[in-house]
Amino acid sequence: MQTALRGKDLISFEDWSRQEIDTVLEVALELKRSFALGQNPDLLKNKTLFMLFFEQSTRTRNSMEAAMTQLGGHAHDLTPDKMQITHGESPKDTANVLARMGEGIAIRNCFYGLGNDYLNKIAEHAEIPVISMQDDLYHPLQAVADLMTMQEVYGRGLSGLKVAVSWAYATTHAKPLSVPLSQILLFPRYGLEVTLAHPPEFPLTAHLVEKAQQNAAACGGKLSFAGSMAEAVRDADIVIPKNWGGFGFFDEFEDNEEHRRVMKENLAKHKDWICDSKVFALANKDARVMHALPADRGHEVTDEVIDSANSIIYDEAENRLHTAKSILALTMGGR
Repeated sequence: MQTALRGKDLISFEDWSRQEIDTVLEVALELKRSFALGQNPDLLKNKTLFMLFFEQSTRTRNSMEAAMTQLGGHAHDLTPDKMQITHGESPKDTANVLARMGEGIAIRNCFYGLGNDYLNKIAEHAEIPVISMQDDLYHPLQAVADLMTMQEVYGRGLSGLKVAVSWAYATTHAKPLSVPLSQILLFPRYGLEVTLAHPPEFPLTAHLVEKAQQNAAACGGKLSFAGSMAEAVRDADIVIPKNWGGFGFFDEFEDNEEHRRVMKENLAKHKDWICDSKVFALANKDARVMHALPADRGHEVTDEVIDSANSIIYDEAENRLHTAKSILALTMGGR
């Protein structure tokens, strides 16, 4: 167990060792047991986390705020319009001011080509831990909760389990690339055999896919590719249908009408990428379906599949709380 994590940033688990991630999972399990017994240790008593949201959030916002409350601390729920960011305050000034007033900074900024850069600028100047609550490239909080959920179902030894991570059609909004990227980067480090499927118009970020392949080769996992959801799902133990936007299709993404038009046209070509009962039946008999939520029901996945006995989406969502508590306690507390 690697417990010397106080003050450590979490922008991506690529900067964390396997031993450090194992510690997060072990502590999360202990905190989940305590929570079930009605015990909430005051590990962060009188400590403050500044949470800065550039976008909407359900699971992340509530899991992080509840985590701080249950650990005896307090979370400030901030948006740019509540701060001087809207008037052009620099990341350096924001970071230095907040670092003198609390013990942690957590940020969600998913604007493509901007979010991860903003988090790194804050981390460069803050002397307290900076945690990504999702950016345009990474969502470490979701990926580690997914991993915890898998371990609860299959045991700690996940090596050899087959996971299908497939793009799916959606109409709600162009979802970030960060969830599938974080999954393909992290899962192979635990020996999981991941198959990634997406239409050609919806690739993931090339250099991070390459890094995920390197992780798989180094850690005994696998990362392979399929041309359809059905191909990816066949014989899988875990099925993750998830939309992501077409940002990776452009070398440099600009938020303009032409790009939006192209993305909309590309999306319309692939309405058949839905995880329905016919597709899910290709997976192993006892396969589980997971989803980071919110799910675009009837487009990404049907109610019949996501509400079935094979679904563990709410266990997955609950574990966002326990892994958040673990990460906050380890990075903001300790010795």
